[in-house]
Amino acid sequence: MRRYGKHTDEDDIRSRPGRKGSRPRTNIRPKHEDAAEGMVLTVDRGRLTCLVEDRVVYAMKARELGRKAAIVGDRVSLVGDLSGKKDTLARIVRISERTSVLRRTADDDDPYERVVVANADQLAIVTALADPEPRPRLIDRCLVAAYDGGLDPLLVLTKSDLAPPDELLELYGALGVPYVVTSRTELESGEAVDRVRKQLDGKITAFVGHSGVGKTTLVNALVARERRRLTGHVNAVTGRGRHTTTSALALPLPDDDGWLIDTPGLRSFGLHHVDPSRVIQAFPDLEPGTEGCPRACSHDEPDCALDEWVSEGHADPARLYSLRRLLATRERREGD
Repeated sequence: MRRYGKHTDEDDIRSRPGRKGSRPRTNIRPKHEDAAEGMVLTVDRGRLTCLVEDRVVYAMKARELGRKAAIVGDRVSLVGDLSGKKDTLARIVRISERTSVLRRTADDDDPYERVVVANADQLAIVTALADPEPRPRLIDRCLVAAYDGGLDPLLVLTKSDLAPPDELLELYGALGVPYVVTSRTELESGEAVDRVRKQLDGKITAFVGHSGVGKTTLVNALVARERRRLTGHVNAVTGRGRHTTTSALALPLPDDDGWLIDTPGLRSFGLHHVDPSRVIQAFPDLEPGTEGCPRACSHDEPDCALDEWVSEGHADPARLYSLRRLLATRERREGD
């Protein structure tokens, strides 16, 4: 049966709007001039916990950001309900340009890059001197990622009551990396905590380390009260009581003198994303010597100009050895 007459008019035909509505599309995005500034503290399955002034606010990413994701440490702009009350949700509408980025891949063959932390000033690499044994190749990989991402490295050596630090410190002495040595008894007395705090004051520091090195114990000693306060908020909004280091978490240091970002324990640290040519930037004393290198020089081949540069006394040979060791980490797995 015909629903319309022989001569129909467009106005007579009823149209049903599509699933996305009938509003015309536009490329003009709202400016959100009234947006508040905040910092991402942790991310949990699409929900972000942010600090806005002195309030913990829960948020989600706005659709207009597309595939760009906010990560821990990001400075963001938020609109919506910023009260931080239960069952409220704000919206992240802007992500500020990052000053540094810590990235890694699952392994050297994995092209998928994982961005771990944004805007950190330094990377604290926590390593036990014994139980478990130190893994220099993993330390090297963390150093390469720090240099590549614009972070200053810091070595935190734990369990010095089980083994001396001399051999490991000698290995990294030529790199000029600052370090702190701690023992279990010093952690209990608070003496080690004070030494580590001096290296963190006024900075945003990301902590990394593989399982068993004492990273969580150290972090708890530094920011125990803030961890309990913020993880309580996170658990309230997610409805789950997760282990605190299953996702990165930013915590303020006492007296608001810096931030500590605790990251999940490392099993591997792939460097697929790192261009080896950028590692030389972490060696300003060697970089001028590369002007005579052939194009695409790997800095570890017979025609490399760095050998002559160092032999002429422009730099310490130990520094060239360290550079080549770090460059080689991309060709080796951390267990090698």
